[in-house]
Order: sequence, then structure tokens, then C-alpha cells
Amino acid sequence: MPQKKQQFETVAVHAGQEFDPTTGAIIPPIYQTSTFVQDGIGGFRGGYEYARGGNPTRSSLETLLAALEGAKHGLSFSSGLAAEDALLRAVLEPGDHVVLGNDVYGGTHRLINRIFGRWGVENDTVEMMNLQAVAKAVIPGKTKVLWLETPSNPLMKVSDVAELAEIGHAAGALVVVDNTFASPYLQQPLALGADVVVHSTTKYLGGHSDVLGGGLVLDDDELHEKVRFQQFAAGAVSGPMDAWLTVRGIKTLAVRMERHSDNAQKIAEYLVGHPAIETVFYPGLESHPGHELAKRQMRRPGGMLSLTFKAGPKAARKFAESTKLFSLAESLGGVESLVGYPTEMTHASVKGTALEVPENLIRLSVGIEGADDLLADIEQALPKK
Repeated sequence: MPQKKQQFETVAVHAGQEFDPTTGAIIPPIYQTSTFVQDGIGGFRGGYEYARGGNPTRSSLETLLAALEGAKHGLSFSSGLAAEDALLRAVLEPGDHVVLGNDVYGGTHRLINRIFGRWGVENDTVEMMNLQAVAKAVIPGKTKVLWLETPSNPLMKVSDVAELAEIGHAAGALVVVDNTFASPYLQQPLALGADVVVHSTTKYLGGHSDVLGGGLVLDDDELHEKVRFQQFAAGAVSGPMDAWLTVRGIKTLAVRMERHSDNAQKIAEYLVGHPAIETVFYPGLESHPGHELAKRQMRRPGGMLSLTFKAGPKAARKFAESTKLFSLAESLGGVESLVGYPTEMTHASVKGTALEVPENLIRLSVGIEGADDLLADIEQALPKK
């Protein structure tokens, strides 16, 4: 009989995590070393030579990342942007063209527009929910990357990965999905037709706001070799402690994402119709334009939501500075709840451009605290009139 595919929760705990054969330690050790002794010149033990090229702790994380997305290959980097940079270096040349969503993470746009742009790589932004606009934006033979986030940051737009993959592939483009907001537990872009998945492992995968990292997941062997060369040659690898902390976080990913989603749903429903709130952006709401699509391609809507204030930017800023359990901070995806003011924080680099976000918008990363406590914090911070 064929072996039954393991459930996600089981994979998250066990993939790449064999116990130490020497001592029997149930948790693999952290290989805190910069180099490896050779059995004669060129006689590498387990293929390890120098820590930039490989480390057993990093290898265990890369195996786990691939398993979570049901892929052949995983690669771990020092940050999410380092992962993006290595991928783009591997596939782009001067004169190539990138199409990306019109509200992608500001750092992604900055990297593509201001770093790769200086080297002759062109880009256009487009509304990814408008399939006709995307089809018009991609240029067969010239567009080499179609880049999307779903749900997007910070407007929580939900894009149809399967449809966009068809559009991208018809133009000969590599289809890349930033899956950071959803995590592999909630969404599997490769299964929907994407070529590469990007993660800021700093966020939900690490899950505890104590580690910086990034990851790529893909199936193509040739592309994997190209990206791994960039990883080795440019050197933006994750250190062993960072890799170990990320693995530790992933073990509880499934249970955390369920709680994140439960709490965010309750908060979104509470905010809808509140007299101070203009719009609530959350795919779990039936009023969200991507609600039905999110139900089809995601397990749950996730722990991220955004809201705009009727009274404008001043009210939004005051709210962000008045919460107590929701800490005012960059980043997302930790067990603790965070509040951010994107126009001056995560998306400051695109202020004044076509990608700028509304100045009356607040982003919430809903943690795993008690839902009633979080609701009470939001209530006391909201305008009273």
C-alpha cells in the first residue's frame, strides 16, 4: 500500500529533525561552527566544508521549509529581502522586466525599483486582482518575473494564484508568490501553479519576534542550483542560531495560525460598522472583495488586518499610539500583537509614489493573546466620538 501523506502538523514537527545519533538528543544540536575538518584534502564529511556553503543546522531548516510547501528544494537566508535578492540575481539580466503588485511590501518594491533598476531591470506595478490588467502588463519574452503577494501588505488584497500563474507562464515569466502573510499552513502557492515561494521567516514561521530570516521554496532543479550559487557567492546565509530558532518556531506554526486567525476574525467583526472606522480590510469578512477566493485557496484568513479611520490620519496615528497590548512596532507574525502605521513605517519608502498607502490606515498583526483582552485594548484606543 502507498504510504499515506503526513498531515501538515506532523511535517512541521518532524521534517529534517532526526534525533542526534550520537547522544540520542531528541532536538538536533546547533552546529555553531565556521568550518569543518576534512578527511584529507577534499574529503568533506557530509558535504560540509565552510559554513557559508552549508551548515547542518541550516540544512535541517531548508529541508523543513521545502516539506512545509510540498516542494523539492528549500533555501534559507539572513533575511526575507536577502532571499528575494538572491532569487532576482539568479534570474534577471539588464533589460529584463518585472511585473509586481501595486501594494507589495515597500522593501520589495525598493529592491526591484531602486537596486535592480540601476542595473537596467525595468518594472511595472499593476492591480493583481485585475487579471486583464496583468495580462496587458506582462510582455512575452521580456517580462521575466511576475511577483505577487496574497494577501497583500497592507491592503489585504487576495490574488488568484492559479489564474496569475497561467498568465505569467504564457508570457514565459517566472511566477513568484510572497507567502509571508499566509504562511505554508494557510496557503500552498506551488500547488496552485506558482514557481517560487518567498517567505520572511522572521514573521509567522519564526513566530516569536526573536529571529531574522528569509526563505525560498521551489521545485525546479536548475533554478535551485542558480539560486544556491547566489546564496554561496553573495553569502547572505542564515546563521546556525537563527536557523535553529526558526525551526523551533515552525513546530508550533499550525496551532499558532489557528489562534491568530480566530482572534483576527473576532476583531475584524467587532470593527465592522464601528462609527470611527471607514473600512476594515480582512479576507475573513464576507464584505471583503476577495472573500470567496480566499476561502478557495486558503485554509483560514490569517492574523493580519488593516483599517482606515473616518477622521483621517490624525485619528489613525492617535490610535496607533494609544494601544497597550498592541505594541507599536515594525514587523508582524509574532505571538504578541503589534500595531503599525504603514505610511510612516513599513511603506515609508513608497510614500509619494503610485504605491503609497492611505495615511488614515492602520495595520494590525493580531497575536495569540486572549481575544477579549485584545478587544478591550482596541476599544479603549478608539476615538470616543
